[in-house]
Amino acid sequence: MQVTINNQKHSLTLPYPPHLLALLETYVPDLKVKGIAVALNDQVIPRPQWSKTIITDQADILIITATQGG
Repeated sequence: MQVTINNQKHSLTLPYPPHLLALLETYVPDLKVKGIAVALNDQVIPRPQWSKTIITDQADILIITATQGG
């Protein structure tokens, strides 16, 4: 299965992560979940849904980090 995380392509190997949260934990191990938003195929996924959201082939995942300033 192929997915894109922040414009970087990844080839997932079996067993595939069962949901979005597992994929993030595996492929972005230093990710701090506080202060981020995750979009899957251009749709923001609420944090409580990460462990229920199934990843499919060619998924496009965008991780957005909140920053201070202005």
